[in-house]
Amino acid sequence: MTHNVALSFADGKTLFIAVKPGELLLDAALRQGISLPLDCREGVCGTCHGRCESGRYEQEYVDDEALSAGDLAQRKMLACQTRVQSDATFYFDHDSSHCHAGEPLRLQSTVLRAEQVSASTAILHLDASAQADTLQFLPGQYARLQVPGTDQWRAYSFANRPNAGNQLQFLIRLLPDGVMSNFLREDCVPGLTMQLEAPLGSFYLRQVERPLVMVAGGTGLSAFLGMLDEIAERGGCTHPIQLFYGVNQEADLCETARLEALCQRIPGFEFTPVVSQPGAGWSGRSGYIHEHFDAARLNAEPFDMYLCGPPPMVEAVKGWVADQAPGQVQIYAEKFLQSATTRA
Repeated sequence: MTHNVALSFADGKTLFIAVKPGELLLDAALRQGISLPLDCREGVCGTCHGRCESGRYEQEYVDDEALSAGDLAQRKMLACQTRVQSDATFYFDHDSSHCHAGEPLRLQSTVLRAEQVSASTAILHLDASAQADTLQFLPGQYARLQVPGTDQWRAYSFANRPNAGNQLQFLIRLLPDGVMSNFLREDCVPGLTMQLEAPLGSFYLRQVERPLVMVAGGTGLSAFLGMLDEIAERGGCTHPIQLFYGVNQEADLCETARLEALCQRIPGFEFTPVVSQPGAGWSGRSGYIHEHFDAARLNAEPFDMYLCGPPPMVEAVKGWVADQAPGQVQIYAEKFLQSATTRA
């Protein structure tokens, strides 16, 4: 039985390899055409160092000048000395181009439907089952989609976990005059072909080893839907999970029924919607997300925080954490903009 291993790089690209039982991670990568940086291959130089983000592994000899005891406690590893014991994810702090790894997978999909789920949001459903193998990505990552009939590409987070049928979902904000938004409103019909590139991005679910706080702004919820689907599929986790979901108006809220269902599937999961510009009929939380954090609760023990949304929201939350919970949190963040460079 082989292990499915993701190699994630600083440029946001992720490559998947199969690792045989007892095989060194470095050897498995080289066997599949991924030239991880190396030198001594004896656990001394530290050239092939990375960090295990999830999964089980063991290392053979690691010189203390290559990785300190503190490094090892942070799950840092040497690819030349690492034997994987489960499906896993490893992060390397250099570009994938250094490994001669090639381009992300490009494939064709078929539009199933575009479903408007709030006043400002649609879910695009794609069928990529023509791809023989399961499209592999880490929950939280994104794909680039080509708008049919144009040369324009836009990036969106997967709103689901990988699945054998390659049925894909993307939560998309409907802009007043965006190339993808106009396509979804005016020209999107079932059966159209849409090209996509994936997987991309360094924002993804790590191994859950302490409480999680997830903060979603608008369609930043998409990445968390994929993460939560993955956690639910694994049978939940032993740590509490809080999701704060912020929108401008209550009409912008979407997928709340899905979140309620996830509360039933994941013990210890709760979500809090926050509306920044509420109408007279809104009785829930209002204002900015960070105004509703419970400092006493968050300071009770170290936690991991995942942020996905507009830059002002991400920066405001980071500022609150720096003031109210210094040293308590590991932050993983994804900002998106209304442009082709990130999210649109």
